[in-house]
Amino acid sequence: MFSFAHIEYLLLLVVLIPVVLLFVLNKRWKKKTKKKIGDEQLVNLLTANHSTKKFAAKFYVILAAIALTAVGAANLRTAGKAENVNRKGRDIIIAMDVSKSMLADDVKPTRLDKAKQFINKLLDQLPDDRVGLIWFAGKAYLPMPLTADQGAAKLYVQSAAPDAVPTQGTVIGEAMRLAAESFPQESKRYKVLLLITDGEDHDEAAENMARELKDKGILLLSIGLGTAEGSPITDPETKEFKKDNLGQTIVSKLNEPLLRQLAAVNGGLYGNLENTDEMLKEVTTIINQLEKKGVEGEVSNTNYNNYFFWFLTAALLLLILELFIHERKKA
Repeated sequence: MFSFAHIEYLLLLVVLIPVVLLFVLNKRWKKKTKKKIGDEQLVNLLTANHSTKKFAAKFYVILAAIALTAVGAANLRTAGKAENVNRKGRDIIIAMDVSKSMLADDVKPTRLDKAKQFINKLLDQLPDDRVGLIWFAGKAYLPMPLTADQGAAKLYVQSAAPDAVPTQGTVIGEAMRLAAESFPQESKRYKVLLLITDGEDHDEAAENMARELKDKGILLLSIGLGTAEGSPITDPETKEFKKDNLGQTIVSKLNEPLLRQLAAVNGGLYGNLENTDEMLKEVTTIINQLEKKGVEGEVSNTNYNNYFFWFLTAALLLLILELFIHERKKA
């Protein structure tokens, strides 16, 4: 099927309208001038060497050259053979919980430090992917949009701390919504959201967001940090355990059921970050499978048979031909 690569260039055909009008007006002007002079025989004698037919032929040749140039610039084409398309690279957003509960040390050295170690190792395994970072606690924000700069990502990860998000809490749903908005909508790359949290606060919006991510083709990999028994949280300023309003020591525990449920709704993966290397292997295996699936059976018509050369060549030949058409009659 024929189509144009740059259909906007067909607007050049509009130029033909005033050119034709000028030609018609020129012919009328010549007739009127001839009548004004009055002696038609004298005028015919004076213009005996001028050929009106050749003058018209030159005009039509130039007109055709302009039309062919416009069509050539628009590049008439037909679809070529379909080829398998390999969509290389993936977009991965890592949403990390930086609330104070991540300072609990039921996972050594702390949940937050364990998460940082995991992310740094993961970045080394994904050199060809774009990575974005989201920090969340009582609010979620995007310190680093998607980028292929792994070095910059590591610097951001290294500096992540609870004071990066002053409002405390664990708004998992908001972090997931921000991630969904941060993926390029038109991108054909595979999209993965890696959620790293203890899931301590139950967020009712999170389950709906997990479902929405699935509808948008975003795979959710939720990774839990902490233990079911939990541990006290050391306040970084006072170096004492955090206490509630009744003076009782706060014990932070991993909310594993929530994270499992989010992964199940999305069709993704849940894993506990007890062993960094095992979790790393599991996550990278899943991510690498995404690209493998994409290679199988994807077809796209990206090759075209272009015909602009023939139109532009014809236009050039007509312009050369026009040079050899003389308005004067042969003696």
